[in-house]
Amino acid sequence: MRPERQGSHRANYERNKKRILATQNICGICGHPVDMSLKHGHPMAATIDHIIPVAKNGHPSDIENLQLAHWICNRQKSDKIFKTNKEKQPTVIGNRNLPQSMDWKTYRSG
Repeated sequence: MRPERQGSHRANYERNKKRILATQNICGICGHPVDMSLKHGHPMAATIDHIIPVAKNGHPSDIENLQLAHWICNRQKSDKIFKTNKEKQPTVIGNRNLPQSMDWKTYRSG
């Protein structure tokens, strides 16, 4: 039996699941909106995904490890770990790559 379905994690998981379903509306995996009116069993229905899977030692009920997802996205992700946007490093733009303030090819002094 899965840890979030029994024992001490059950109440925390259910409380955090309700909070996520009430506050989020974008799939954490594909980035597209989730239609909350779709019933369980529909491929695009809302479900809760563990960012770090329980099988890979992710916490079963911590809200920081849970996100909203489409059922099909969650199913395809399975027990894989994906990099999130939070881990993305900022890109450094050198001064030679900055955009021009105007198109100098069409400039006429005057």
